[in-house]
Amino acid sequence: MELLKSLKNKTKSYEVPFKHFELNEPLTHEAIKEICEANITDPKKENLNYDGTRALDGGEGAFRSGIKDGGKAKKIRCYVTKENSNQFPHLTNFIEELRSKEVYKKIGSLISKDLNNSFVRLEVICDREGFWLKPHCDIKEKLMSSIVFVNPYGESINLGTDFYDVNLKKVKTVPYKNNYGYFFTSGPNTWHGMEKKEIKKERRCIQINYVTFPTDWKVE
Repeated sequence: MELLKSLKNKTKSYEVPFKHFELNEPLTHEAIKEICEANITDPKKENLNYDGTRALDGGEGAFRSGIKDGGKAKKIRCYVTKENSNQFPHLTNFIEELRSKEVYKKIGSLISKDLNNSFVRLEVICDREGFWLKPHCDIKEKLMSSIVFVNPYGESINLGTDFYDVNLKKVKTVPYKNNYGYFFTSGPNTWHGMEKKEIKKERRCIQINYVTFPTDWKVE
């Protein structure tokens, strides 16, 4: 129960520029290994007009094999589902922690959100050189938003998520440290993104959400 231990003993609360929490060491070494070894397409190797964002994921016409309006969609992100959970046994265990009443009640109390009847969604992400993410607020269906970083290649600590105030002025960058991350609940002034920065090899992380729409992982 690394996540629960982290929530209880290694999590700090911050109020600026909006309420959020930073958590340390929520993942096991085995889960980190699965994140690092997940096979995720590099869009720059697909002869595509890649704009540096993840918008291509899921089958935009230009990101399909073969003709523009058809073909199999390639993925630059990977959702952990029951179908592929055998490839990610340790991340599946992490999802089971997130589904457990003790964990989601703890998180819900911290972010002042009722997570009963919610669903867990977890994505493995691999960002590469050229990636950026414009400041945005998450959709209301995301009851909790979280990123946990893994940094196997000694990338710059500056590659973490940027947080902004209501005037879209950057206030802080959550450090891109191995087995370190943050979480908050979506709101009208929870502006976050990432300015374009140098990624030498890969920026690996997982994105975790409690959401209102169905996934394979309903909470207990």
